[in-house]
Amino acid sequence: MVAELSAQITAQIKQAAVMLKSAKSICVLTGAGVSAESGIPTFRDKQTGLWEKFRAEDLASPDAFARDPKLVWSWYQWRRQQVIDKKPNPAHLALAQWQELAAKSGLTFTLITQNVDDLHEQAGSCVHHLHGRLWQNRCNNCQKIVKQSPNPSNNAAQALSDELVNCNDCGGLLRPDIVWFGEALPEKEWQIAENAAADCDVFINIGTSSLVYPAAGLAQIARQHGAQVIEINPHPTPNTIVNVTIAAPAGRALPKLLKQISAL
Repeated sequence: MVAELSAQITAQIKQAAVMLKSAKSICVLTGAGVSAESGIPTFRDKQTGLWEKFRAEDLASPDAFARDPKLVWSWYQWRRQQVIDKKPNPAHLALAQWQELAAKSGLTFTLITQNVDDLHEQAGSCVHHLHGRLWQNRCNNCQKIVKQSPNPSNNAAQALSDELVNCNDCGGLLRPDIVWFGEALPEKEWQIAENAAADCDVFINIGTSSLVYPAAGLAQIARQHGAQVIEINPHPTPNTIVNVTIAAPAGRALPKLLKQISAL
């Protein structure tokens, strides 16, 4: 049996619900904490097995791919294998439901994620990816996008293969369509995120700190344009721009928050 949320957290949810009830435009940013509740290791988690001698940072850069493309490709195939059977948790489902309700009522609800998995899409959300997509590849030469299905039955063989893949158009090597260290965020997605943050009434950070840039700058943009800021994170970050902190896992807090908003 899941323990009830504390009186303090319940009060925080009610405070956030009141704030959100009158909002006409909502911008949500999700981070690793949301996917972690589905059992997906965070990027910063300690590597295991064959990869325990590597730092993730040393496997996620253009230099690393140029130096040893098979090593980098193998690591990402391993990462895909780790998430291939993972499913959306109550946080993903609540956000998808919220987005659907917003569309029906004429509210603006923009969902942005730092996560590279497809769990938001599996839950039914329309989401903008700031850090790329794990189930998508890009030619390192001509930049052609090659999508992969996240369906385990379609990907089982490829997920286990360490063999490098060449682009059908130019012959260049395919790489994961992920934003690596030293690379800029995708311009279109970042512009959408900036615009949504600037135009929202309420900005919500979920499962991510308000301190890591450039994504952390979105909350600051929102505050500069008069928005209220809510953080949902079991380990809140000390940040003066946050108006309401819900110190609970998103999978527990979001369904209750959505229910509270509907009850007002």
